[in-house]
Amino acid sequence: MEPTSSLTVHQQIVSLLQKPDRVILDIGCNDGTDTRKFLELCPQAQLYCFEPDPRAAARFKKNMDHYLNKVNLFEIAISDRNGMIDFHPSNGNGDAKEWDLSGSIRRPKNHLVEYDWVRFDHPIPLKLDGWMDWCSEANLKCIDFIWMDVQGAESDVIAGGRNTLSNTRFVYMEYSDQELFEGQQSLQAILDSLPSFEVVTQYPHGVEGDVLLRNTSL
Repeated sequence: MEPTSSLTVHQQIVSLLQKPDRVILDIGCNDGTDTRKFLELCPQAQLYCFEPDPRAAARFKKNMDHYLNKVNLFEIAISDRNGMIDFHPSNGNGDAKEWDLSGSIRRPKNHLVEYDWVRFDHPIPLKLDGWMDWCSEANLKCIDFIWMDVQGAESDVIAGGRNTLSNTRFVYMEYSDQELFEGQQSLQAILDSLPSFEVVTQYPHGVEGDVLLRNTSL
């Protein structure tokens, strides 16, 4: 549902980066919980955050408060092309009302069974930005670390950012082998699409998990 949030994981990642002015992308940053942890651990980092769900983006701005001048927030989805797409916002029942952690540009599939307390409301139109175009406009030549939580759209991000990923040192992403969303790739398929990356640590939990990857060509 959401990436491992243990501070130990963030500390491990920061220790691997080994420099103060790290360039970090938080793709699917939701309310900024992880963004804030990275800022606290490396205050000189350059952080670029992406969140397409307007509810989560609003909470990001509220929760980050005085940290906002230290981050760049883009209320878009990063993918393999420019244009518009239907975004499937998540919601929940009871205590999980207004659950916005499972929204995706991909239609929910097994997620409806594995997490039957999560529902998906009517899709909303969403702006897509091609990753290569965005990186070119941002003039980012090298990225130290990408924290990715895109709910089944991992292959879309990877397909749109192959050149960028070749200049990215570490990637941490959520995965599932259960096709929680239509067309979601398994972890092995993701690894096959990233031949220059190796697994540093895997964090399985339930029908999904998180994995930290290192670019062996850098």
